[in-house]
Amino acid sequence: MSLVKTDYDLVIAGGGMVGSALACALGTTDLKIALLEGAPPERIRPGADLDSRVSAISRASQRIFAAVGAWDGMTAWRVSPFRDMRVWDATGFGSIHFDSADLGEPLLGWIIENRVIQFALLERARQLPAVDPFCPATLETAQALDDHRWRVRLNDGHAFTTRLLVGADGAQSKVRQMAGIDTGGWGYGQKAVVANVRTAEPHQETAWQRFLPTGPLAFLPLHDGRCSIVWSTTPEQADALLMLDEHDFCYALADAFERRLGSISQVGPRGAFPLRLQHAHAYVKPGLALIGDAAHVVHPLAGQGVNLGLLDAATLAEVILDAVAADQEIGSLKTLRRYERWRKGDNLLMLGIMDGFKRLFGASPPPVRLLRNIGLDLTDAAGPLKNLIARRAMGLTGDLPRLARDAG
Repeated sequence: MSLVKTDYDLVIAGGGMVGSALACALGTTDLKIALLEGAPPERIRPGADLDSRVSAISRASQRIFAAVGAWDGMTAWRVSPFRDMRVWDATGFGSIHFDSADLGEPLLGWIIENRVIQFALLERARQLPAVDPFCPATLETAQALDDHRWRVRLNDGHAFTTRLLVGADGAQSKVRQMAGIDTGGWGYGQKAVVANVRTAEPHQETAWQRFLPTGPLAFLPLHDGRCSIVWSTTPEQADALLMLDEHDFCYALADAFERRLGSISQVGPRGAFPLRLQHAHAYVKPGLALIGDAAHVVHPLAGQGVNLGLLDAATLAEVILDAVAADQEIGSLKTLRRYERWRKGDNLLMLGIMDGFKRLFGASPPPVRLLRNIGLDLTDAAGPLKNLIARRAMGLTGDLPRLARDAG
């Protein structure tokens, strides 16, 4: 290992769900870690309205949360299991139904508010001896030094040297930009409208998704009986939906959803964000690694974005710990390229699959519509294939890092 003294072994820029998960994964080691988060975590109040941004958490991600000691902090607040998933095409007859009972599993996953996840992880990180939280604080500059080291300066004037700088700072990552790592990708010409709504009929612990010509509309079950919606559509329609009064929005939403859960009686605050595909040309440089949205951004139609990021964090933690055990430099390219090789292929595959689904279900020629509807029905009838797809999406198969594997 390098004998050059540094202030921190790791500086993690970004204390969101992925960055704080990495800090928790390494927080009981002898490594010295600085965790930078720009916004103070919003303390959760039992009576406060639910966050309009939620994540569909896979079984693999839940195992990571449990392994790092943050899962109990989430269940103490509010998590919602979903046991079924129903998907259908608005332009035809095709549909598919995933049922956890058919897989011999108790559930498919959980729907959890983003702020509940982040709050529990940050609270756990604060308890760990190896982690120094800097909050609120953001990265101002980063400069590569010799011997795989980086010097970072924060917006509050603090300056550190580190053996490994980790960019967990989102799609517009300053770490990635300062490292000179380019990205490829494209915008989808869509925005996702998000809100929490109350339906006349119960959600049945089911995740629902209808593919409209303008994009998918998802209803995700929440713990209090409401649903979180993600309505992907054209920017023009998204802007128009945000302008509607509550009554008209509820009517338009119920109509777009074929009233599968009856009428919509209530809607919370609405928001919207643009959708794109983005992938970093490289995940690593000497003394630097990218995880989560800093490395890849995927269409939300299958809810895989945060799960991919959490697998990045768990994989990088494992690679770092293995390097420490082998007395190797944690910031060397040899060490970090193991992480890149492990994750880049899987992430590219998922980005490609989600992009393909988005384009397939957005296509309108009649032959394409017919083929995709037949494909949905055939896949639904093919039990082994459908179960294989489901188990992969749940994180029950694949080349998983240790933290994401079933302890049993």
